[in-house]
Amino acid sequence: MTTSLRCAIVGTGAVAHLHARAVAAHPRAQLVAVADLSRSAADAFAAEWGRPAVYDTLDDLLAAEHPDVVLVCTPPGAHRGQALASFAAGAHVVVEKPPAASLDELDDMRAAAASAGRQLAVVFQQRTGTAAAHVRGLLQDGALGRPLIAVCQTLWYRDAAYFAVPWRGSWETEGGGTTLGHGIHQLDLLAFLLGDWASVQGRLWRLDRETQTEDASTATILFASGVVAQVVTSAVSPRQTSSLRIDTQKATVTVDHLYGHGHDDWRITAAPGFEQEAEAWALPDAEERSDHAPLLRDVFDALLAGRPLPPTADEPARSFELVAAIYASAAADGAAVSRADLAAHPTHRAGFASPVTDLRGGRP
Repeated sequence: MTTSLRCAIVGTGAVAHLHARAVAAHPRAQLVAVADLSRSAADAFAAEWGRPAVYDTLDDLLAAEHPDVVLVCTPPGAHRGQALASFAAGAHVVVEKPPAASLDELDDMRAAAASAGRQLAVVFQQRTGTAAAHVRGLLQDGALGRPLIAVCQTLWYRDAAYFAVPWRGSWETEGGGTTLGHGIHQLDLLAFLLGDWASVQGRLWRLDRETQTEDASTATILFASGVVAQVVTSAVSPRQTSSLRIDTQKATVTVDHLYGHGHDDWRITAAPGFEQEAEAWALPDAEERSDHAPLLRDVFDALLAGRPLPPTADEPARSFELVAAIYASAAADGAAVSRADLAAHPTHRAGFASPVTDLRGGRP
């Protein structure tokens, strides 16, 4: 059993502060080093978080510090190289979503982790929180009956200025549109609750923004259990919401939030005739909201104890595959894409560029 974790952060942008806060909150973790292409940004970050050592490159950091864990908070295009270097140096890796620029790159990262005997955890913080854990348990135990149909909505708003940033909205530099950048959060929570998927039919839409990628998408997902889910993702919706609805034989489960959820955001509504069972479905008294902090806490605890990663941080490819399947289906004019199709896909394992139906003129 490891007694403590020496942690390093590469990339010191906004999300890195959430990682640093989680490290600081853990009694057996310490932030020892940071690296960023901008020395001034790294210096300012280090000054705020206990003055860890600052390096210009990850390679320099790894050679000098030999950290136990590297927290990767850079854009997805850099994730593969940084993860492989960290594994080669003997470190575990915690990487922000999306985990890589493509499924092929994620496969490389997973193989490198296995070869090094290290762990690869991906940050999908919507899986966390006591409410999500409770509902997942009810669904897995069959307490709510068989899940039947679901709705997954990521209706966010990003104005024209958001897409005016040079690297945004391009297949080459961003990798995908709102499905990859935004919708993946709720898709991950949906799959966390419902399990493996079987097939996907998807379409990509350009409704209003000046962008090469999509600003909206629609999809139908068939899960291995037989659940049918309808998915809508948008970057053009002024009243923003992130929501899931799962209808089972005995109840409807809903969560409506924006960027994080707590108990007040969840509802379990009994179907007629099952009202007396509803008391047993109540959320626990103790509440923990979804956040980076509980996810990283549980990852650190698992690493310290030599245990497998917790469900909140395992299965790094599941939601990434769902996103890839939506893009692959759009490239096939909405045809169904199965897991077997995606496993051997000739193009969409290496990148997600796909046809987008442009409706900015108001008609097809």
